[in-house]
Amino acid sequence: MIFKTLAGKTSFVGHRLPQTFLFLLFLGSLGFGALFFLPETSRLKRIFQHNSDNSAVITDSMNGQSAQPSSPIGAAQFDIGVLRIQSQLSSSNGKQTNNNKESSQGTVSMEHTSEGDAADNKVHTRGVVVSSRARSPVRVKLRNCMLKPPYLANYGKPSDPESLQRREKVKEMMKFAWDNYKRYAWGENELRPLSRNGNDGRTFGGLRGASIVDSLDTLYIMGLGEEYQEAKEWVENNLNLNVGGEASLFEVNIRYVGGLLSAYYLTGEEVFKRKVVELGRNLLPAFNTPTGIPHGVVILAGRSSGGDLGRSSVLAEFGTLHLEFVHLSELTNDPIYTEKVMNIRKHLNQLDKPRGLYPNALNPVSGNWEQHYVSIGALGDSFYEYLIKSYLMSDRTDEVAKRMYYAALEAIENNLVQRSPGGLIYVAEWRGGILDHRMSHLACFSGGMIGIGAEHGSPETRQHQLDLAANITHTCHESYRRTPTKLGPEVFRFDDGAEASAPRVNERHYILRPEVVESYMYMWRLTHDPKYREWGWEALEALERHCRLATGYSGIIDVYGHIIQHDNLQQSFFLAETLKYLYLLFSDDDLLPLKDWVFNTEAHPLPVIPRNCSQERGHRPNWTH
Repeated sequence: MIFKTLAGKTSFVGHRLPQTFLFLLFLGSLGFGALFFLPETSRLKRIFQHNSDNSAVITDSMNGQSAQPSSPIGAAQFDIGVLRIQSQLSSSNGKQTNNNKESSQGTVSMEHTSEGDAADNKVHTRGVVVSSRARSPVRVKLRNCMLKPPYLANYGKPSDPESLQRREKVKEMMKFAWDNYKRYAWGENELRPLSRNGNDGRTFGGLRGASIVDSLDTLYIMGLGEEYQEAKEWVENNLNLNVGGEASLFEVNIRYVGGLLSAYYLTGEEVFKRKVVELGRNLLPAFNTPTGIPHGVVILAGRSSGGDLGRSSVLAEFGTLHLEFVHLSELTNDPIYTEKVMNIRKHLNQLDKPRGLYPNALNPVSGNWEQHYVSIGALGDSFYEYLIKSYLMSDRTDEVAKRMYYAALEAIENNLVQRSPGGLIYVAEWRGGILDHRMSHLACFSGGMIGIGAEHGSPETRQHQLDLAANITHTCHESYRRTPTKLGPEVFRFDDGAEASAPRVNERHYILRPEVVESYMYMWRLTHDPKYREWGWEALEALERHCRLATGYSGIIDVYGHIIQHDNLQQSFFLAETLKYLYLLFSDDDLLPLKDWVFNTEAHPLPVIPRNCSQERGHRPNWTH
């Protein structure tokens, strides 16, 4: 049967009574709400990202004479509510070949209760061609366990006009950034907006399209349907996972594995599952060490570990695999991925820790700490983030992760949390017992982390931890507020008279980082204090004033400078994280609700695994030891 679509509404014209009746039964199996609630508009986080080969170009001034924004989006929109139920199912009756063929043509399949209609039924939904196919029993079980819509009743549409207008502005920024990447750097890893070409770098060992994979879920939740389809088709036709260079295990995991997992869970498109399963297998050789602590680099094509055997493994690298690898085991029904990350945890729990702190470097051969440098910024940051998020993602059953997180937080409070002479709370760094009174932009994620962990600790510490989260977030906002550009420096200090400022020239750059607005988003969700939305809007206005060029967005060399120099790089995490967190900040809480989703350290949402899900699938890990 053919559905007639007029102005975004489905017409029943032309249906005989039995067909209409069957169609209503079909809708009932999905829930009528899917038809009616349509949107009105269709961390060590890369300390080396400040590329030295990006020449600074003077293009702007403190008078705000940056490139003028393009007009608001006029491209065709699509409905994430409809797309969410258009999952591409592998049927159990030998239709995989046809599935692959249709997927390569850009179709999006819709699950259906009747196999007889699968070959012919298609729906044109706001320009997206949808084909319906039969349910796969394994796929249905996975759906029942984990696949959830990214929204509830209102798709995150804010009720107040100001927040709605601001959310639409973020969406326009995303489309502007994407369009320029597509125009000048399509298929490359990142855009160089000033030189109007692409940047591949060596971080990904020859993998390409980092900005595409990083953008999939952002495009999808913003309802940018045409752009999402372009990204999906590139992944299917052009993403080659067998490349021969040394790839960063950390970066490939958080961007590519995280991005593909998220895209699969949001859309149900089998192409993302196939790609991420293949990539996951290619990462396993990194764990071929005497201790099981992985090397920092891996050669994907040869499926072998790379780099020097004597090279230290970094806490934030081997400690930022747990979320993605547990989900790889869920998708493949193969426990090897979970076993690899559980072995890391087991090894860490056997080590002595100075004052309860985790040093940033570990020898993967001897299994011992290399030095006693501790930071919740570069080299350490996302290890702590993944402890509390592993607990939340396990449906609050991973008691080991919970104990490790709160013990680490207590040690951080006892040894690193400081108050400046001006009353600002910050988290210092620790070098063999000596405090370095500095805090990096990367460490500003900790406000959000401590906030989401506050309610799950002991009742007597909950308000204290929420206050600590708010104070750290306030300090990070001060690092922005105290610069002429209203953008924060890479590192800010609290010594020699400095107060949340960067006296050293080499610490003054801003490379489109997300951590501050990330904490704004979490603190808004937790408190609904309107100041967090105002602070987010201040950051957005500063981005538009100083980082927006005619050909994309660029970081800046000196946030204190009155002549703006750009670093000529639109980072992929700007699309994956910074803009996504801003969009969520101005959305209502029913868009990717925190009770159902956790964000990996690249802001890719992964679903909470209900406690009975892995038990049904037969390989739930033992989280209790």
